[in-house]
Amino acid sequence: MSLAGFLRTVVALLDESGVPYMLTGSIASAYYAVPRATQDLDVVIAANEVGIERIVQDLLERNWYVDRETAQQARRARGQFNAIDPVIGWKVDFIVRKDRAYSRVEFKRRQRATLLGVEVWIASLEDVVIAKLEWSRLGDSALQRRDVVQLLERTWDRLDRPYVKKWVHALDLRNEWSRAVERASKADDRM
Repeated sequence: MSLAGFLRTVVALLDESGVPYMLTGSIASAYYAVPRATQDLDVVIAANEVGIERIVQDLLERNWYVDRETAQQARRARGQFNAIDPVIGWKVDFIVRKDRAYSRVEFKRRQRATLLGVEVWIASLEDVVIAKLEWSRLGDSALQRRDVVQLLERTWDRLDRPYVKKWVHALDLRNEWSRAVERASKADDRM
């Protein structure tokens, strides 16, 4: 199965379950500017207990690996759980939307897009940058930092920088933002 087919399957499952979602992570970065090979999807979901149960049941009926209790724990903790298609080995990380001001705003800003021929909900460019800044801090991830720098290099002119700066300050990501802008500016004189 291709990534497009995998994406189509996941989106259909979410649409059928009635759970609002948005793609984020590597696939969203690739959409905006930073193509990178991936065999997983990062999907933020806004789901209650019933919505999680629908997702889990649909996945189990498709013979995917998913743990029902881990999924419900993720809902309660506003964390994440994953599901794996055992036939192709690809994975979906379902990230339960946090209950904080930024996460609510981020989710409202999601956009419709066509990605690999599939109509999807996707995080906005600015929110992908912010999420990657946050992930880079939480996981001390060089890969996330590199993605942010490449996003800045390729999208600087269309990036809503006042919006990004507002949330960078609110989420205490100033150091991560400053380093990313500094690294990106070395490669691009527009910054």
